Amino acid sequence: MRILVVADLHYSLPQYDWLLDVAGDFDVVVIAGDHIDLSSLVDWRAQSLVIRKYVERLKLKTRLITCSGNHDLDSRNPLGEKVAQWIRDLSRDDVSSDGASLMVEDTLITVCPWWDGPLVRADVARLLDEAAQKRNGRWIWVHHAPPDRSPTSWTGSRYFGDAELKQWIETHQPDIVFSGHVHQSPFIASGSWVDRLGSTWVFNAGHQFGAPPAHIVLDTDEAMALWFSAAGNQFVHLDRPLARPVEKLAALPGWLT
Repeated sequence: MRILVVADLHYSLPQYDWLLDVAGDFDVVVIAGDHIDLSSLVDWRAQSLVIRKYVERLKLKTRLITCSGNHDLDSRNPLGEKVAQWIRDLSRDDVSSDGASLMVEDTLITVCPWWDGPLVRADVARLLDEAAQKRNGRWIWVHHAPPDRSPTSWTGSRYFGDAELKQWIETHQPDIVFSGHVHQSPFIASGSWVDRLGSTWVFNAGHQFGAPPAHIVLDTDEAMALWFSAAGNQFVHLDRPLARPVEKLAALPGWLT
């Protein structure tokens, strides 16, 4: 299975256009949160309508999986916590989104919402506990924020990750976590697009302007993950220990072309 992973597209329509062009080459496309940009002059409601149109086209080309990020929040739950209702509503259109836990081939994929308070945090914990009971092989999480104290959450001056996620990883030891949120981590000293916590691989492609976006291609058959960006391309073997520095990709492997 080949999985394409992006995050933090932030209403960059050239990046969504690129995603549409290549989506059909992959079994699964993951957008790990922050579809829209709250700092944009374009009203967030208009942004979400446009992104829904892209989602409708993407799901015709591949299996699309997406979680909410902090820029996607549009509503409040009964306790006043912010939630991304429009992301949750994508499930009505056969898009696996916040709260979903599904089998894709031999892989269980669990999609976590952005949590803004104790109610949604408890929902995420419950989602992971329940999914753990279904685990029978590879388990992937999609969670917008990377874990705290990881190179994938390093901003250059401090860690900006999720401490709760780090604890959940320690408890459940999923095989893979796809994240985003901390844009600069892969591009700065002491940061990275990849980390390993125990037996869990953690990925954050980072954010760059223009098309294509920084992205990760993960192939479960080849047991490899490859990172592509304007700063260069790197790869790791998922069946080997993580080595630092991460190896650079000199040429595209034959199975990718």
